Amino acid sequence: MDQNLQIQLEAAVYRRLRDHLQQHTEAQNIDLMILADFCRNCLAKWYVAAAEEQGVDLGYEDARTLVYGMPYPEWKTKYQVEATPEQQTAYDQKQQAKLAKHE
Repeated sequence: MDQNLQIQLEAAVYRRLRDHLQQHTEAQNIDLMILADFCRNCLAKWYVAAAEEQGVDLGYEDARTLVYGMPYPEWKTKYQVEATPEQQTAYDQKQQAKLAKHE
């Protein structure tokens, strides 16, 4: 596969993932972190890092707007719910396991 085609396909896959996450607001970031160890905010941080690698100045809030499809405070008000104690425990356990793995 030619590198340009690969980049185009990867970009299309990213857009599909982004659109999927924008459509599935019921998928909370904490659930994504517990299950997959990444969330919408992670995608925004990766977006900023990729922009920096290309010499493009892209702020984190601008990247979050691109990922969320709206400014993050608006998304948070509309869709984010408080994490349950079970979710918080599962997240904390996952983070502790990651730390232990790197020690």
